Amino acid sequence: MWVVIVVGAATMITVGVDGRNLFDRLVTGEYSVPGSQSDAANVILRENSSTGETITLAVQGVAPSGDEVSSIVAQAHERLVDISGIESILDPFDAVDGTATDIAALFSAQDGQGFLVVATLHSNLTEADSAIVSDAVVASFQQAGNELEALEPGAAAFVGSGDLILAEITDQVKADLITGELVALPLALVMMVLVFGGLMAASMPLAGAIASILTGLGAMFALTFVMDIDASIINVATVLGLGLSIDYGLLVVSRFREELARFVRSQFPHLPTVRPRDLVDELTPAQRRQAVTHATVTTLSTAGRTVAFSAVTIALSIAGLIIFTPPVLRAIGAVGLIIVLLSVTTAMTLVPAVLRLAGMKTIGRSPVEKLPGVDRVMRYTADVEATEGVFSRLAGWVQRRAPFVVIGCVALLVFLASPVLDLQMRNSGIELLPTTATQRQFTDTLAQDFPQTRSADIQVVVDGSDIDAADLGQRIDTLSGVRSVVPPSPLGDYFVVGVLIDGDDPGSPQAAEVVREIRELESPANVLVTGQAASQVDFQGALGERLWLVVSVVVLSTMVLLFFMTGSLVIPIKALFTNVVSLGASLGILVWVFQDNHLSGILNFTSTGGIETFVVALVLAFGFGLAMDYEVFLLSRIKEFVDAGHDSEKAVRLGLQRSGRIITSAAGIIIIVFAGFVAGDLLVIKQVGFALAVAVFIDATIVRMLLVPATMTLLGRWNWWAPAPLAKLYNRFAIIH
Repeated sequence: MWVVIVVGAATMITVGVDGRNLFDRLVTGEYSVPGSQSDAANVILRENSSTGETITLAVQGVAPSGDEVSSIVAQAHERLVDISGIESILDPFDAVDGTATDIAALFSAQDGQGFLVVATLHSNLTEADSAIVSDAVVASFQQAGNELEALEPGAAAFVGSGDLILAEITDQVKADLITGELVALPLALVMMVLVFGGLMAASMPLAGAIASILTGLGAMFALTFVMDIDASIINVATVLGLGLSIDYGLLVVSRFREELARFVRSQFPHLPTVRPRDLVDELTPAQRRQAVTHATVTTLSTAGRTVAFSAVTIALSIAGLIIFTPPVLRAIGAVGLIIVLLSVTTAMTLVPAVLRLAGMKTIGRSPVEKLPGVDRVMRYTADVEATEGVFSRLAGWVQRRAPFVVIGCVALLVFLASPVLDLQMRNSGIELLPTTATQRQFTDTLAQDFPQTRSADIQVVVDGSDIDAADLGQRIDTLSGVRSVVPPSPLGDYFVVGVLIDGDDPGSPQAAEVVREIRELESPANVLVTGQAASQVDFQGALGERLWLVVSVVVLSTMVLLFFMTGSLVIPIKALFTNVVSLGASLGILVWVFQDNHLSGILNFTSTGGIETFVVALVLAFGFGLAMDYEVFLLSRIKEFVDAGHDSEKAVRLGLQRSGRIITSAAGIIIIVFAGFVAGDLLVIKQVGFALAVAVFIDATIVRMLLVPATMTLLGRWNWWAPAPLAKLYNRFAIIH
């Protein structure tokens, strides 16, 4: 069944519908908030625009003079004239709607060593016709650019447009996806081989990961028909699918091997010192089949239950994003929810099925007499039986120094979280592309060499008279942080006032403050403010409006689930506290690196001066879910030993010993997965991968190995306390007994 599902999903992803595959249906651009001021203003600007797409050829290092230069530009002009669908063609050699001097100044570089050629398409073109005309214009500009670059050593020519920026971001998503998988999958497989001591057992979690990712991308393709899916979400989904599938697969395979070893040991009670894997050859074929059946059933009733519970907690955390109003967060929540459900489904169906096939290989309908699969799956399983080892000794060391460990861990995490106090959230655009990207170079060239073409940083749409607009423009010009104001221009039934701010960063905190001040100005007309800073203000405002609702839903649901897992009211509160300080530390390190521009050389990025707003929301949701993932792994084993009659301290040591290796291995692999996507070039994916890798590292080391054992030791029997009414409720509806 999974083979059929995966093949079908892969077909949808690559072939698609009507010639449009998954990547063709992705969108990108400014993260909007429906119903906000900036969104309403953008709708008005789009609906009243009288021009179509603008495509620009930007030339550096070539003066707009000389017969050869003018000849190349003239030939390009002639080619464009022959293309139906172009409204206007402007360059410094023509006088159109003004004097030749005016045009030359507008389309020439500031230092005189460069110029622009701009083609504007008709606004009434269909989407298909616009694409055809746009491709023809781009091809003509590229030909002219190549000829101009050949004239002067060091000359450079770039062709840019809104559609080309979208295409380059989408292409970068594809490239980063390939880079991430090429880095992550081989390294993850190598690490799992080291963990399991063999390729067979190691490849099973990876099989689940590949199935969940491909199926998830197929589901994402289906979602594009009901909602817009941002291009960056595809990498987020891949990272999450890889990480969770490997986590869950590791737990299932490890428990399967443990149960195989336990069954084999039970068949030879008179040989207590012989390792189970050395006794496999003594099993009869019937015992081998019984061993595999026992291991499969027991694994799903123990590790399977833990995996399912973990998936529910992560799903609830990620689903909280759907409550927010920005479509990009809702899309991430929907896609993330699907990926989590697919990851747990493959772990509980595909991986056990492959494990059973590996353990009970058949020829035709009859089991073979020799079942080598059991030997390979059981290789190096002695560690799963041990009650003493590295992790139990670590737990013992922590328990003897519990107060000091708690104080030290909390102090360290608070220190790491301190940069969050200076967090600046942004909604960047072209800045997300690396500086080597063609469209990034195009926009940088316009900003540096052609400042006269700089568009307004803030646009104010006035639904009123020209007098209202002019009066508002004059008052805006007096605000602190405003460099200049473009006089009002008519746009349908509206007037638009352009505002240029001090500095070159349209998304700076100063620009956001100007937006707030403009919105506070009184006017008899209806005023709407848009631009990058305005979109940031609206996006952050939308997060703030529903943040406490999201937090309340996630916290309450997590506490309820952990209570029905443990029967304790104390453990859920402790888990929430440790997760909060852990996430705070992760965000603090993210701010220190990407906002404060540390490690930019090593990680190959250029800081935008802040952290992407939706990255903060995503890291909090995903990071909280992953932290609960490891919390569940550890608590489920501790709870097993508590239910078996061990006191709390011993249960913690045994639980950490049995789960520590898996938690550490899973964390190491998921860090590799996230680090693989840090190797990509798209800044937003780099930030997500880095932040989640740091979050997992902190959680699997400082929190799970030190802070949790220390706090549980200090709490002692109070770990399992609950009021009598809740205790009765737990006894009736407990998830784990």
